[in-house]
Amino acid sequence: MDPSVAVSPPAAAAVTALRDRGWTLATAESLTAGLLAATVAEVPGASTVLRGGLIVYATDLKHELAGVPTEVLERHGAVSPETARALARGAALRCGADVGVGLTGVAGPEPQEGRPVGTVHVGLTVPGMEPWSVPLALTGDRSRIRTAACAAALELVIAAATGEGTGDDDDGNESGS
Repeated sequence: MDPSVAVSPPAAAAVTALRDRGWTLATAESLTAGLLAATVAEVPGASTVLRGGLIVYATDLKHELAGVPTEVLERHGAVSPETARALARGAALRCGADVGVGLTGVAGPEPQEGRPVGTVHVGLTVPGMEPWSVPLALTGDRSRIRTAACAAALELVIAAATGEGTGDDDDGNESGS
């Protein structure tokens, strides 16, 4: 590991929580373009939990690589809770992981699909539960929004792996119901 690169404490905690649970992780990232997987990979021992990641920046790749149904993209758009959940499911399935994280949103500088800069949806799927998503309204420049989205995703992974969070989907329904 490059000593000039600091390990993210939430990433280290996520790796530990996943390892303790015996779970593996995969990501499907749009606005973060691999930043989440790279952040996890900086943690010594990440190879015990990180299966891989899909960078699905372009909308067509969300379908082609992550398996997001075309109907979801057409009906709800690339930046939506439905797409985030489908990305999470696709990451887990395509990479053979227990846990899938899907990140989609608008990092700026311009709105996208009528959604303002800072709109982010984090999708998560874990064994035994239906995928859920969490909406975020982040502020700052592109870099800050992308970094904050990764931090939020890591906190969701930690909560799920430690049993502290079941998640609420963007519709306000408890996940797993």
